[in-house]
Amino acid sequence: MKRVEKPWGYELIWAHTERYVGKVLHIAAGQRLSRQYHERKEETFLVQSGTMNLELGADGDVRVLVMNAGDSFHCLPRTIHRMIAVTDVDVVEVSTPELDDVVRLEDVYGRAGTSAP
Repeated sequence: MKRVEKPWGYELIWAHTERYVGKVLHIAAGQRLSRQYHERKEETFLVQSGTMNLELGADGDVRVLVMNAGDSFHCLPRTIHRMIAVTDVDVVEVSTPELDDVVRLEDVYGRAGTSAP
């Protein structure tokens, strides 16, 4: 297992093959990931514990899903999304393996426009 520190918390990469990646994202209460999309990467999120808001869309057409433990969402490529932790939240993410496929549209940590994880 590999732990990667992030400004919003950390991620634990527990599987990484040529066909899929498995992670646990730990997002601290009040923190948010970047508003982003992926060109090729496809993801499915499962909230393991805690509560988060999943923002979908942009430019005045944003929908918010309140997600609690047991809730899941399948995120297709080019879907604009952002996770915001209401409480400390742990999210299991299973995705295709394109970890560097990130287009950041907005980021409170100054990473907008970058493609690095």
